[in-house]
Amino acid sequence: QVQLLESGGGSVQAGGSLRLSCVASGTIFSNNAMGWYRQAPGKQREFVASITGGGMTTNYAASVKGRFTISRNNAKKTVYLQMNSLKPEDTAVYYCNAGGYSRGIYSPYDYWGQGTQVTVSS
Repeated sequence: QVQLLESGGGSVQAGGSLRLSCVASGTIFSNNAMGWYRQAPGKQREFVASITGGGMTTNYAASVKGRFTISRNNAKKTVYLQMNSLKPEDTAVYYCNAGGYSRGIYSPYDYWGQGTQVTVSS
């Protein structure tokens, strides 16, 4: 059984920073790519960032590139999302995901955490 548990969300002012963490339990993680997604009220869930199993390759949505950094610690079975220069439009519930890469594109598996709320005020 796979479980993903996110933490680190909160409320910050625009320009602030937060670091999200996602701890994985179960057999998944070491060889799995991991990703972060987010869902704002009334909107569809969208891709934010992903990282390969070894951590050598990362991908970002255009809206967060240069501001967010995804990383992982396989010994701790943890993936992180460092979010800097936050904007009100970053407000959403952020979800951790386990997945894979196909032809250089991240593909989520059906393993999701419960989400952590990020609220950015102007």
